[in-house]
Amino acid sequence: MGDYMSRINPYENLLLSITRYLKLKKYSLGDIDKLLKEVPKRWEKFSDVVLIPSTSFRDQEWETHEEEIWKIIAESLEVKRVGKIGEIIGEKRESTVEILYGDNDWVIRKENGIKYGYHLTECMFSSGNINERRRMGEIITKNEIVVDLFCGIGYYTLPILVKNKVKHIYSCEWNNNAINALKFNLENNDVTDKCTIVEGDNRLTTDKLVNIADRIILGLLPSAENSYDIALKCLKNSGGILHIHGLAPSNNHQKLVSETTERLEKLNLKYKVKRIGINKIKSYAPHWDHLVLDIVLVKL
Repeated sequence: MGDYMSRINPYENLLLSITRYLKLKKYSLGDIDKLLKEVPKRWEKFSDVVLIPSTSFRDQEWETHEEEIWKIIAESLEVKRVGKIGEIIGEKRESTVEILYGDNDWVIRKENGIKYGYHLTECMFSSGNINERRRMGEIITKNEIVVDLFCGIGYYTLPILVKNKVKHIYSCEWNNNAINALKFNLENNDVTDKCTIVEGDNRLTTDKLVNIADRIILGLLPSAENSYDIALKCLKNSGGILHIHGLAPSNNHQKLVSETTERLEKLNLKYKVKRIGINKIKSYAPHWDHLVLDIVLVKL
């Protein structure tokens, strides 16, 4: 049986293990079929952790067998910890991951040579943004000063520091859990010397960053438009580049470009838009895409 189980895919392995357990508990074939529809076909796996979707195992019947089922998942998928993904809540973008199996929520994810440490139940991490994190580590040029307005645990700050000879980066964050993780990550990746953490609400803390930045990252969804004025305040008088995250209809990316350009032009009197690049990061929801606009601004 062991050799056979190793040859089938992880989903089939999980399905077989849960089916066998439910049969032992004398469930009818009809009830088993109903319950198996809630077994996820996809999950997120890294290190010794697997995160299952919030839509899985919702039937109240699972509550009777929680300990056994979570253990089966861990053994079937060869991990030590199991968590369930929740919604990202509040202005501070706090995680609602629930640990189902295992005692510790601290993880270190390794991605593109960078180590991200954080508490699963406190901080978010979007695996779908991997290409944008890599891109930020590739496009920043030597001796630039960067302001990351919503840095979190260092999603873009760390690739910029680890992969580039950036002059300095000012990383803004107001979630204490994320700040603690960021401090650990800067130390753990040996890049503390070129980063200043700006703690608190960036509407109040960026007065010391006026006209300092060559490049500014606005990595906030669903929209960072309420921070465009802060970004323009931090940009050098000669201009620079804004990396603005936002959502657009899948069939009309130009809508975000037009709305963003119009908003920026209303806010500032000393820059003009020279060029805009459009980067699709991922599908965000049905018919909606997560984009990053690379907006080059030059002095009028």
